[in-house]
Amino acid sequence: MTSLPGGSDRVGDHGGSATEPRPLVCARCGRPADGAQPTWTCSVEHGTRQYFCNTCSRDHLRAIEGRLDSAWW
Repeated sequence: MTSLPGGSDRVGDHGGSATEPRPLVCARCGRPADGAQPTWTCSVEHGTRQYFCNTCSRDHLRAIEGRLDSAWW
């Protein structure tokens, strides 16, 4: 059996706090998300998770596919 990180084996115990998730904001243009945004692009750069709105994702699709950091866009 595999244990969750942090040593907790209790079902439903995720080891985190009960705070609400922070609202998404586009890392490129600063546009806030209106509720859940399953179509936004998520990128992990230098260990940090960043989200990009649909417009920024479409405008920089080739750079994203080329795995360029967003600093190069």
